[in-house]
Amino acid sequence: MTTQRAMLITGGAGFIGCHAATHYAERGWRVVVLDDLSRRGSEINWNQLRARGDVTCVRGDVRSPRDLTQAFERVGAVDAVLHLAAQVAVTTSVAEPRHDFEVNAAGTFNVLEAVRAHAPRASLIYSSTNKVYGGLEHHRVVERDGRWDFDALPRGVSESEVLDFHSPYGCSKGAADQYVRDYARIYGLRTFVIRQSCIYGTRQFGVEDQGWVAWFTIAAVLGLPATIFGDGKQVRDLLWVGDLLELYDRCLERGRGGSIYNAGGGPENRASILEVLAELERQLGRSIPRALADWRPGDQKVFYSDNGKAAAELGWRPRTGVAEGIGALLAWVRENAPVIARARAA
Repeated sequence: MTTQRAMLITGGAGFIGCHAATHYAERGWRVVVLDDLSRRGSEINWNQLRARGDVTCVRGDVRSPRDLTQAFERVGAVDAVLHLAAQVAVTTSVAEPRHDFEVNAAGTFNVLEAVRAHAPRASLIYSSTNKVYGGLEHHRVVERDGRWDFDALPRGVSESEVLDFHSPYGCSKGAADQYVRDYARIYGLRTFVIRQSCIYGTRQFGVEDQGWVAWFTIAAVLGLPATIFGDGKQVRDLLWVGDLLELYDRCLERGRGGSIYNAGGGPENRASILEVLAELERQLGRSIPRALADWRPGDQKVFYSDNGKAAAELGWRPRTGVAEGIGALLAWVRENAPVIARARAA
């Protein structure tokens, strides 16, 4: 008889977390999610997970070692941990740097220590960020075809890029990134650092300063004002959440502990803000009103990931194109518009 594998997901009521909980529960894992429900929309995801019947939801905060200990005890024998709990906005980190540090850096340290104490043989996947590479000022940026682009990085930024934390968010996530890597070297934990780019998809309650693809989609459907910070030509690579989960799968199944991987849409799925708005307008069949505002601190003109390492070592590549992904997100927002509106008003 095969023993059921068990997984703990921190931040499990968040956008990626609720997708991950559903994904692994449907594949036979025993899933426990830990969340403090501080993120707008998290209670909606939380209630949906509880209603499934095959996901256990535990209220708790990664800033509390006691909460983490209780969560591990609730799971029992833990085979894998997805550490997705985080403070996720650069703007919030600038306004509240101590809170950002306590959640992202200290919270990750607490998770690592909990794994070391309670599940040292478990696999740990950490959701890092491309912000660990900083502003990339040493790479020349040019305007090409109406959008910003790297002058001499045709495949994008690879894991060999020098780390250069920028903004309190970059510092807190970057410090955690390196702690996760080093716990593999020093303590032998089977850890994976996934430096994620622009992840988007359904169940994402985006706001103006985080989750921009979802936010523009929500604003377009609900008739809310949309503001473009900067000139709108800044470029990101869009990665559909289901494609990200496939990378998590491959790390758990065949990855080498201590590995670091970039995870973005790559050059094939890069788009500027203006291009995303244009695609939304095409699918909506109408124009979207927008306003312009100044650039925000730490906002890169261009970033897209070189996913070559994950492709070579794990056989992973993004499969969902930008138009397809935006279409699926738009359909979800339309179907759930009343719920999304209530969450925004809460």
